[in-house]
Amino acid sequence: MDKIKKTDDEWKRELSPEQYRIARAKGTEPPFTGKYYHHKEDGIYRCACCGNPLFSSDTKYESGSGWPSFWAPVDEDKIETEMDASHGMLRTEILCSRCDAHLGHVFPDGPEPTGLRYCVNSASLDFEKAKE
Repeated sequence: MDKIKKTDDEWKRELSPEQYRIARAKGTEPPFTGKYYHHKEDGIYRCACCGNPLFSSDTKYESGSGWPSFWAPVDEDKIETEMDASHGMLRTEILCSRCDAHLGHVFPDGPEPTGLRYCVNSASLDFEKAKE
């Protein structure tokens, strides 16, 4: 898969201000406010910046954290991680492997079978409903 590289100006033209602030400037949305927090439909959650398939509704669960949470990506190759020492905390940031969009963070307190909680900003995602 080829990396997508765009200038900040290109991203600003293509994304909403909230999507840009979160996905490109590494912001976060307030907890319990994102459009996919209580979302229950079957389908695939894609990167809002490039359309890369990231998470399946099959791995989504209610973590109580205030953000959509998943116990695994659709494929490990779809996500990259890097250490994030912002806000006085040490966390593992998750990024889209195709365009480097900031998605959120992964924590080691999720359910089995992975024990991971991918805590994702709704603004970094688009949803594609499963075909019936």
